Amino acid sequence: MYQLKYPAPGAPDLANRVKELLLASGLEHVDEDRKRGLDHGAWVPLMLMYPEADIPVCQLSVMPEKDGTYHYNLGKALAPLKEEGVLIIGSGSATHNLRALKQYAGDGTVVPWALAFDNWPKDALLEGRYEDVNCYEEKAPYAKMAHPWPEHFFPLHVALGAASEDAKGKLIHHSWSRGTLSYASYQFTAAS
Repeated sequence: MYQLKYPAPGAPDLANRVKELLLASGLEHVDEDRKRGLDHGAWVPLMLMYPEADIPVCQLSVMPEKDGTYHYNLGKALAPLKEEGVLIIGSGSATHNLRALKQYAGDGTVVPWALAFDNWPKDALLEGRYEDVNCYEEKAPYAKMAHPWPEHFFPLHVALGAASEDAKGKLIHHSWSRGTLSYASYQFTAAS
């Protein structure tokens, strides 16, 4: 993976707009890192969507020491970008516990804890229970097992917050890898 390159141009004007929106939302400080390259969570889906790497990209890091509501509110602050032609993608993983890969029997089955957790956000998102998703650590079964560290789940909260409170969630892709890694993908559209 480290040998792959995705040379998308940066988006400094967009980065400034993101900073402006986040500060206006009440965040006291927003750091910028103009030297860091794209995280694999950004370039992997973009490589599949835009293989020519011809779109400007601005990446926002999540704060693993914060919670789902914090990240949902980040998304709400960024919602005006949609009207400015910006595509907001929250790229992570519906389940992400690499230490649990050894539990996989190799027979195509999904381990029970991963299936239980994966079904929970699916139901909550499709039913519009977004506040429950924000509090997933307390409400979802096997939350800590599915996400020992939350940085692969918080991008969902940012995308959900950016979508709007009345947005409708739709499951647009679902697959599993090694019985523990769910790649459930959701799209959020304005309610009609």
